[in-house]
Amino acid sequence: MTGPATTPPALHLHGRLDLGDLRLEVPEEEPLEVANGELVAVVGPNGAGKSTLLRLVAGLVGLDAGRLELDGRVVDDGTTGGFVPPATRRVGWVPQERLLFGHLTVADNVGFSPRATPEVVADLLDRLDLRGLADRRPSACSGGQAQRVAVARALAAEPHVLLLDEPSTALDADSRRRIHGLLGDQDPSGGRGRPATLLVTHDADEVAGLADRAVELSSGRIVADGRP
Repeated sequence: MTGPATTPPALHLHGRLDLGDLRLEVPEEEPLEVANGELVAVVGPNGAGKSTLLRLVAGLVGLDAGRLELDGRVVDDGTTGGFVPPATRRVGWVPQERLLFGHLTVADNVGFSPRATPEVVADLLDRLDLRGLADRRPSACSGGQAQRVAVARALAAEPHVLLLDEPSTALDADSRRRIHGLLGDQDPSGGRGRPATLLVTHDADEVAGLADRAVELSSGRIVADGRP
């Protein structure tokens, strides 16, 4: 007789990625796993592999060995070469550069994904105080406003996994407060609940205030993993 089925983690990673100047390595016996709805802070010195980890999960680089699974689905197999492209991974990514579409308005940026419903877009514009900027181009927004647009766009797509690369660095106090409030919400996009989240940060207060767990990287390896 078999027991009840268990829900797979939103993210499971073990393996190796060689980039010449950096080797990211997560042993199979101690994989990195993130549960649905869990927010994990990724900390460590510059050059430790934090942003590389996000790029790997997003599908911008591929494993040389090992396996990456999202919701139990293998999206990157370094042994067989199996690889699911970024567009079909249901991953939301907010890089440090933001990468907004300059020819689109704020509202159209937020609603860019086919999964972004008008109701969710309107709700995110309101909660991040972007309603008055909806018809502006990103070039007419401040740095803090543009970062709020980037976070809203990622959440509007209803990702299963959300990747944030230092989203609060050098922001004004109001933008930090609004982004932190949204990330701390258990249902930030008004739909399927909070996605599993990897948050790269150097801010100890951000870790203490938002994270369920903290993972510390050093020279491409996880050297600590636990409650902040």
